[in-house]
Amino acid sequence: MQLIRGLGGRGLPGGGCVVTIGSYDGIHLGHRALLARLAEHAVRRAEPSVLLTFEPLPREYLVPDHPPARLTSLRERWRILLSDASLGYLWLLRFGEALRNLPAEAFAQLLAEKLRARVVVVGHDFRFARRGEATAAVLAAAGVRLGFQVDVVDPVMLDGERISSSGVRAALADSDFERARRWLGRPWSMRGRVVAGERRGRKLGFPTANLPLERRRAPVAGIFAVRVRGVAGEALPGVASLGTRPTVGGVEPLLEAHVFDFSGDLYGRELEVEFAAKLRDEACFASLAALTAQMRRDADDARRILAA
Repeated sequence: MQLIRGLGGRGLPGGGCVVTIGSYDGIHLGHRALLARLAEHAVRRAEPSVLLTFEPLPREYLVPDHPPARLTSLRERWRILLSDASLGYLWLLRFGEALRNLPAEAFAQLLAEKLRARVVVVGHDFRFARRGEATAAVLAAAGVRLGFQVDVVDPVMLDGERISSSGVRAALADSDFERARRWLGRPWSMRGRVVAGERRGRKLGFPTANLPLERRRAPVAGIFAVRVRGVAGEALPGVASLGTRPTVGGVEPLLEAHVFDFSGDLYGRELEVEFAAKLRDEACFASLAALTAQMRRDADDARRILAA
């Protein structure tokens, strides 16, 4: 899979392509159905497949003061999509005023002329362009004039409910990690590169790998039993905190993961933290001694849950 950024650079080599469009936050089973249909068209037509997506996500841009919780960063989407050998290109556009105000006809022309789309695969509830006027039906009508076909994929249902990114966020907000796993088709996780911290956890007997959230708002907060990938050849059990660390006067949200029975240097390493269960909400303790005692209880609870 290759990455193409923006509209001003190089495009696809050769002729046309088949394309799907969307935020693809989480890349859940509904998204997988769209990608599977895209692959079918790519094989049938012997043309490359393209996922056209955006950064920031449109909803983040539209409500910057209160952005919605995000299931996957761009790096996480890239990593997940790398496992899909059928996808040829990830085409990334920066979402801003130009895309926000793009008329539906201009968006259809972009697909036809810049991407040279021959088939456009979208979900039943697809909406884009100015005021969301580029629906699947509008795109299909434009495609007749501009030379591309629109294939609308039905919603994917599980347990009588339509799978969606908002549904996965709701499951995570309820600490229902099993439901999130079923809808995603994999355990929910967060990925990041370990940065240097204040080494406070090490002084308390719980060294942690610190993964900053940067501008991302996570769909969960609290203390969790986790499995950490990227330390060894297999996932290692641990306990993690995701929050602002009120006991020590923290302000910015931070993901801190303590890997059981590991004391090596992880600075600069990219880790994936897989969430298994929530242990409790974050709390402000009267002293570091009280915090340390609770951390011991959290570690015991996490070991028991993960062993089970």
